[in-house]
Amino acid sequence: MKMSNTFKLGLLIFGLGFIGILTLLTTVMSIPPSVLEKAGCSITLREFKLIALINPTVLLLITVVIGTLTYKRVGLPSPVFEKLVYKDSTSINYRDLVASGVIGGIAAGLFLVLFSFYSSKYITLEIDHFTPNILNRLLYGGITEEVISRFGVMSLFIWLLSLLFKSKPNWIYWVGILLAALLFGLSHLPLVFNAMADPSLAVILYIVFGNMVGR
Repeated sequence: MKMSNTFKLGLLIFGLGFIGILTLLTTVMSIPPSVLEKAGCSITLREFKLIALINPTVLLLITVVIGTLTYKRVGLPSPVFEKLVYKDSTSINYRDLVASGVIGGIAAGLFLVLFSFYSSKYITLEIDHFTPNILNRLLYGGITEEVISRFGVMSLFIWLLSLLFKSKPNWIYWVGILLAALLFGLSHLPLVFNAMADPSLAVILYIVFGNMVGR
C-alpha cells in the first residue's frame, strides 16, 4: 500500500527528532538516588539511559502527529520538508530562511549569555545528574525540542485558538508562541526538582524564563 504524503512528512520529521533523542545515550549522567529508591531494585546506568528515552519518544510521536494534522490549517508551512516529500517544483528562498534563523538565533543567544551572566550573581544552579554534550545541544535541543514545541505544541495552541475565535488574527500566533514557550520552560522543572531538594523561586524563574527565551 502506498504511503500518503502526509504520513511521509510525519515520518520524516519524527525520524529527525528521534535522532536527537538517541543522542541522550551519549550524555554524561548518573542515576539520581530518588530514582533508585522508587525503583526498589538495582538498575544499571545503561538501563536507566534506555528507560530515559521512553518519555521523549512518546512525546515526540504525539506532537508530530498533532503537528502533521494541524500545521497547514493554521498557515504554518514547512517548505523544506514539504519540498522533500511532495517534490514540489516551487523554489525556496533559502537565503531568507537561513538569514532569519541565524539573526534570531544570534539575538536569542546573546540575550541568554547576558541573562545567565547576570543571574549567576544571585543564584546557584547545580544539576549533577545530567550534563549535556555538544550532540545533545545541537540535535536534541536544536531539532527534537523544536519539533515538539514549535511543530507540535505551538501549532496545536494556534489551531485551538483559531477554533475558539473562529479566525486567525496575528495576536493568536503570538499567544500560541508564548504558550508553547511557557510550557517548554515549565517542562524543565521536573529535572530541577529531581536534582535539587528545595529550589528557590529565583532558580525556578531562571529555568522557566531562560528556556522560554531559547524557544
